[in-house]
Amino acid sequence: MPDKHAILSASSSGRWTVCTPSAVLNHATGDKPSEYAMQGTCAHSLAEYKAKKLLGIEVIDPSGELEYYDQEMDEATDGYAEFIDEILKKAKSECEDPAADVELQLDLSRWIPGGFGTADSVIAADHTLWITDLKYGTGIAVSAERNTQLMCYGLGALDVYEGIYDIETVTLNIYQPRRDNVSTWEISKDELLSWGQDVLIPAAKLASAGEGEFVAGDHCRFCRVRATCRKRAELNLEMARYEFRDPSMLEDDEIEDILTRSDELTSWASDIKDYAFRKAMEGKVWTHHKLVAGRSVRKFSDDTLAAQVVVNAGFDPYEKKLLGITAMTRMLGKTKFEEILGGLVTKPPGKPTLVPESDKRPAIEVSTPQEDFQEGK
Repeated sequence: MPDKHAILSASSSGRWTVCTPSAVLNHATGDKPSEYAMQGTCAHSLAEYKAKKLLGIEVIDPSGELEYYDQEMDEATDGYAEFIDEILKKAKSECEDPAADVELQLDLSRWIPGGFGTADSVIAADHTLWITDLKYGTGIAVSAERNTQLMCYGLGALDVYEGIYDIETVTLNIYQPRRDNVSTWEISKDELLSWGQDVLIPAAKLASAGEGEFVAGDHCRFCRVRATCRKRAELNLEMARYEFRDPSMLEDDEIEDILTRSDELTSWASDIKDYAFRKAMEGKVWTHHKLVAGRSVRKFSDDTLAAQVVVNAGFDPYEKKLLGITAMTRMLGKTKFEEILGGLVTKPPGKPTLVPESDKRPAIEVSTPQEDFQEGK
């Protein structure tokens, strides 16, 4: 039997609490960390240093040893430390001696067989327990609402602090600086404990044994067997019932159904193509598909030499281009940027996009041609 410690991680609980058999299958595939994951690890190391420094803990600055360290990471982790400081001030308003921990190891075995986890920040006071998780990625804006990873950490932290503080509310925070996303959600202690007992324990029992029903959904995004999962294929192939009809021939409820599934359908098709390509590169021969050389783009064999040759011929081989706002901010620093360029920065309205009703952005009003005519436009 594979090691349950690795199978049921809190970070992947959003998947295995819903699709319980996926846990064992994902563990069996192994895990090779991506460049993005390694970048996130560096960011967490820097964030840990800054948070501990904030708490007065002596620690060595790791920035010189971090492979992916840059100014953006430095600024993002500064913001994280400031966010933790704000929570600490709230905690001190509840009691004189709140507890604050960074990278706290939590025992989750009460709910998950052999389970454990590491919370980026845990702060406890007389009425509130704050759990904060740093997300350094830019791909998806992560929500704290019913975030099972943070809920698992909340349960583990309650075991640590419940006898010390009279905790009534658990506040879950996601701090995702590169997406300008700070998400906060509150749950009562009693409701969290009920979730642990009624949902987490039964799901963990099934998942650790590789049992239960396969369930496809948004949680498939980070599943390592998502390309070959039959349940996910069945869900997406249901779209075939529309037979690629002209949109104008569909009923409104059919349009809504397609809109709800379209992103997942596109993602699934992309996963299938990536999987087939990877297998072909490993030597698999597909019956109706083959590997060919892609489009090639001309380039100089030696850029420096090419530039020098053009200069010697009496021409300027370089073009000047104004740095973008992000690059300019990195060069000048935030304070100097605001001082000399703040008044020249504008933010035009974003291009309209159709999103699910659950999206937190406010809806925009669109006038009809008839309304424009009546207003004399």
